[in-house]
Amino acid sequence: MAIRVVVVDGHTLTRYGLTTLAAAHPDLEVVAEASTAAEAPAVIAAAAPDVVTVAVGLPDADGLRLARDLRDRHPSLGIVVLTAQGEDDVLFRALETGASAFVGKTAPVEEILCAIRHAAVAASSFTAAGLAMAMARRQSTTARLALSPREREVLALLQDGVSIPAIARTLYVSPSTAKTYVSRLYEKLGASNRAQALMAALRNGLIRNDAATA
Repeated sequence: MAIRVVVVDGHTLTRYGLTTLAAAHPDLEVVAEASTAAEAPAVIAAAAPDVVTVAVGLPDADGLRLARDLRDRHPSLGIVVLTAQGEDDVLFRALETGASAFVGKTAPVEEILCAIRHAAVAASSFTAAGLAMAMARRQSTTARLALSPREREVLALLQDGVSIPAIARTLYVSPSTAKTYVSRLYEKLGASNRAQALMAALRNGLIRNDAATA
């Protein structure tokens, strides 16, 4: 029996390409398509696929949020995250959503096929071609950016939107000392303001995506 696949992607060419790819392989069948996150749940519920491919960039939502929702609703569903972005933080976000596989849209055909087939038989495990190298880079960066307990406190307050005077009150230090803490944290993260610091912390796995604010 062929692996039943639903394709969720805002790009017509990508949907067509995956449908054409599946048609060339007897063990795969695209049974439905969705172009937005809003329509995807109903399409998936009606089609009852073995695997769904989800683009990170959807016209109306973050594809990784959709992947997280789908994992919560369908524990045994294979979820392949497709992306045009190769950054490590996107890969790790995909891993955190409970996706089954992560693959670039420009990856070789065999890599895409392997991701779909893996998802069909091992929905709860994660595979990505660059995972080992991404893990090594993260470990190296984490060691380089090792934050002190105080710096972690300051980062947590910054991500909560707390002002420097409020940080000083929370930590029972003077405003000038709080400003020094923040400046040192910015320097370590290679940032010049709060937004840059939070984005750097996100990229390097120091905070979660849903906690990052501008």
